[in-house]
Amino acid sequence: MDWNSAEGKKLAERLRTEMVIWLTTVQPDGMPTPTPVWFLWDGECFLIYSQPGTFKLRNLVANPKASLNLNSDEWGDSVAVFTGEIAVEEHGLPAVENTAYLEKYRERIKNFQITPEIFSKDYSVPLRFLVKKIRAW
Repeated sequence: MDWNSAEGKKLAERLRTEMVIWLTTVQPDGMPTPTPVWFLWDGECFLIYSQPGTFKLRNLVANPKASLNLNSDEWGDSVAVFTGEIAVEEHGLPAVENTAYLEKYRERIKNFQITPEIFSKDYSVPLRFLVKKIRAW
């Protein structure tokens, strides 16, 4: 992706402002499982926080290959699909200490009537998605 192109700048803006991206992991029997998640894009990879014990965590332990995609527009344009690998980030910052993540999601967390500290305790597993390929149009 040429992030300096018009298309690259448009995608970078979407990654900065969109609140949900779809994470697809693969079950041990090969069935893909899409899940909407909150995310933070740092220009090279994605950070996602998960609750412990979820299907997505069990899936990625068995198979770290995954994909992320943004919703398209109503005509099937503005497509953005990222393929790569995802893993637990063993020494990642908790959400409550991640300033950029809290900046993006503070109001959403507040709308759930919880504090960032409670959110961070509930979503205590940081995941790092390393992008191998981007398809976007």
